[in-house]
Amino acid sequence: MRIKSLALALTAALGITVSTAAFAQETREFSVSTVLSEAFPWGQAAEKWAELVNERSEGRLTLKVYPNAQLVSGDQTREFSAMRSGLIDMAVASTINWSPQVPELNLFSLPFLMPDEAAIDAITQGEAGKKIFAAIDKKGVKPLAWGENGFRELSNSKHLIDSPEDVQGLKVRVVGSPLFLDTFSTLGANPTQMSWADAKPALTTGAIDGQENPLSVFDVARVDQVGQNYLTLWHYMADPLVFGVNKKVWKSLPQADRDLLQQAAVDAGAWEIEKSRRELTETLVAIKERGVEVTELTPEQHQAFVDATAEVYTKWTPRIGEQLVNEAQAAIANR
Repeated sequence: MRIKSLALALTAALGITVSTAAFAQETREFSVSTVLSEAFPWGQAAEKWAELVNERSEGRLTLKVYPNAQLVSGDQTREFSAMRSGLIDMAVASTINWSPQVPELNLFSLPFLMPDEAAIDAITQGEAGKKIFAAIDKKGVKPLAWGENGFRELSNSKHLIDSPEDVQGLKVRVVGSPLFLDTFSTLGANPTQMSWADAKPALTTGAIDGQENPLSVFDVARVDQVGQNYLTLWHYMADPLVFGVNKKVWKSLPQADRDLLQQAAVDAGAWEIEKSRRELTETLVAIKERGVEVTELTPEQHQAFVDATAEVYTKWTPRIGEQLVNEAQAAIANR
């Protein structure tokens, strides 16, 4: 009887071992959402992640990248909700697009909070960054790593801009974030929310006068070809990217695959950040060579914009979290 029990126990143990081994060798494909294609650093980050995961899993795990927000019919502000519900497995996403569902992400959209790249790193790589990741996780998406879409600069078809007064009355396309509306309204502009797919036709017809985007987007999308002849480097906000995974997908993976997926995201993010920053000078030269008039603000001119948008902090700091904003400001001051 004892021998029979031992045999049954051994069989059960062997069954578990075989099952686990089979599971470990299972081939799986996951969808990855991005807003921009691999022509842009943002899309390149997603493709690099997919490349590293495929290479390190020896083809067992495949990430299929869907650019242009096609998994949410072009409405990038729906990406987080779709991902949380399981319609999207993974994403390399903008903090702006996820901010309606994760209020803490509005931190990065506070006007003129981050003056340089070191300030971005001070937030993302410090305690504030950890708290933001915890907030994303609490909302149903597992954040893995940071990437970068860069500082957003202002262009228009009307005139040079080097003071808050120059922005007054301009019809400016902005992304679907209430904070962006408040910032531009405070400056006296007429902000209009629309997707990037709708923005270029609107710029072409003159329905809107200007737009704000990183230099890489201005360059690759050839925004200068739709009348955007004036570009101001005002660094009013930067947009980190987040590599994220649906929580159910994450929990379905064995620990070894979670580690692989996360390290690949960290490495892809670091690669993309370094590449996009390194290429900025070359990108700016190319833009100038196409006849765009580029304005770089003096410290005094920059401060005028800071002062003009101060009231936005009064409204948005309670929504983001006063402690988080204070921690971010302290991290920047001590960078």
